[in-house]
Amino acid sequence: MKLRLSDLKPGQEAIIRQFDNDEISLKLMEMGCLPGEKILLEQIAPLGDPISIAVSGYALSLRLNEAEHVFVDVIN
Repeated sequence: MKLRLSDLKPGQEAIIRQFDNDEISLKLMEMGCLPGEKILLEQIAPLGDPISIAVSGYALSLRLNEAEHVFVDVIN
């Protein structure tokens, strides 16, 4: 099932498939968010922004406007 990273719920795992914004994709790839990489949405801030994901063995916080540009395939 293909979704945007911003659509995931806490505890969901997914595989990064593609980006729809070149500027954001470069920034995220430099931080380890590469296509094919497995991620876990760990938590969402109380007001909904930012989100925290586990990727490449570390936690990364992303704003929702960044997460909207990442397409993922949900694992569970």
